[in-house]
Amino acid sequence: MKTLLRIFVVLLVLALGAGAIFYLHPLWVNDQMMYLRLWRGGIQSKYVDLPTGRVHYDEVAAAAGTAGTPLLLIHGLGARAEDWANLMPGLAANGFHVYAPDLLGYGRSARPSVHYSVAFEESVVLQFMQAMHLERADVGGWSMGGWIVLRFALDHPERVDRLVVYDSAGIYFVPGFGVDLFTPTDVAGLDRLQQKLTPHPQKLPEFVVHDAVRRLEKNAPVVGPALADMMTGRDVLDGQLGGLKPPLLIVWGAEDQLIPVAVAEKMHELTPGSQLELVPSCGHLAASQCPEPVLEDTVRFLRDAQPR
Repeated sequence: MKTLLRIFVVLLVLALGAGAIFYLHPLWVNDQMMYLRLWRGGIQSKYVDLPTGRVHYDEVAAAAGTAGTPLLLIHGLGARAEDWANLMPGLAANGFHVYAPDLLGYGRSARPSVHYSVAFEESVVLQFMQAMHLERADVGGWSMGGWIVLRFALDHPERVDRLVVYDSAGIYFVPGFGVDLFTPTDVAGLDRLQQKLTPHPQKLPEFVVHDAVRRLEKNAPVVGPALADMMTGRDVLDGQLGGLKPPLLIVWGAEDQLIPVAVAEKMHELTPGSQLELVPSCGHLAASQCPEPVLEDTVRFLRDAQPR
């Protein structure tokens, strides 16, 4: 009886401890569960040292043991490699060897004291490809990542076979938000961010909301300056897209409130030969929240489009 009682007490203490950890750090617990799910799905978490800093990346080889077509995916502002998690297994199953790095300043990569800009992160993309010994690859970018890969394809067309951008920044538009949108300091600020990112935001428990605000505040030293730099407009690509050499697919959430569909249509108009696909009932997070149609559009384009 005493042994059973001791076991019960130990289990109770463990349960209370786990509950306390989840209550105080729910996003950390969620991350650990996600990392385990990705590992079980064959997605490997790795690091590489670049001249500008140590970069974390996720990698998954093509299915059936084939070499696979290299596909490099670049995340957006305040995001990370794992935001591609809902697409990576499907891309691998369709014959792509996928690399998804955390840009410097984001995710599990280093945060050097630098000027975080589109140009700086473009240099990180080049260094990463060199470190992975990728002479050429298909390349995709989401939001700020779309801006980065568009500029990369313009500056290094010899390294990009096909290009896909998802709800991409990079051309001029009048933003319906301020520089503080991605660095909320309270619940109201987080609500504003969610309203911009998704047309149907979920109501989160209060303890999760407060943890999310704490995490976003920690990201502010990188995210704030990066957004402020982008909003100066000095790196916009409107006048350059006509010279883009790789074939381009533009994928967009039809209900994107952060970067409206009018931007997608303008980008399509400015880039001769580009393709535009709108994803119904989805917002700025279409690549994560609507993975089935996004995956279908992406795979079809990457299989059919011929490099120029």
